[in-house]
Amino acid sequence: MITIILIEPENPGNTGAILRSMKNFDFNSILLVNPQFDINNEELKNRAKWANNLIKKIKIIKYDLKKMRKDFDYLIATTAKLGTDYNILRTPITAEQLAEKLSKIDDKTRVGILIGRESSGLNNQEMRLCDFTVTIPASKKYGTMNISHATTLILYEIFKKKNKENTLTHITPISAKEKQQIQKMVENALDKMYFATEDKKETQRLLWQKIIGKSFLSKREAYALMGFLKKIK
Repeated sequence: MITIILIEPENPGNTGAILRSMKNFDFNSILLVNPQFDINNEELKNRAKWANNLIKKIKIIKYDLKKMRKDFDYLIATTAKLGTDYNILRTPITAEQLAEKLSKIDDKTRVGILIGRESSGLNNQEMRLCDFTVTIPASKKYGTMNISHATTLILYEIFKKKNKENTLTHITPISAKEKQQIQKMVENALDKMYFATEDKKETQRLLWQKIIGKSFLSKREAYALMGFLKKIK
């Protein structure tokens, strides 16, 4: 199941517009983390239009990154701020590529898509929490989109891909626990290697975290990788 997670949303109108887009594309799970407004706000209701029934499904939680990490198998960050290949946190894939990856998983896999604050987006700590990052290519002159518009495009790409014939339903993806197990094995392997500085070691750890997250490994692929990692001495 895919959940839209709004991190400290500031504008009720944007949240209402996101609810409307969710209904357009058959999504119904939304989580607000420390919203800066009451969800009974009239602007939210007016912008949601015929998606007002989704207001009842809104879940509100306090800001707790560790708990959020435990509640989802995959967390996906969104950003308009792109980095170079050396900025691992902000080396993204496109929304279209995300849709392709999500087509490989079943509805039991818990996926959260993090949408940042209207004023400042996601911070580096939140980006680090996520498995990988998604962006929507836009003009270099002005590449930052309204969060409701960006969310709509992401939902559209997922909906479009989902409604094509899916031939991968027989493939079982790994769970969050198995993903964490692989990451732990990678970290154990890194502990056996020499790095000139701790920063270089941390860069490798973060790089492998993002690679594993982006891959959406099947169980067969995961077991093969774990077998390989066990052989590293």
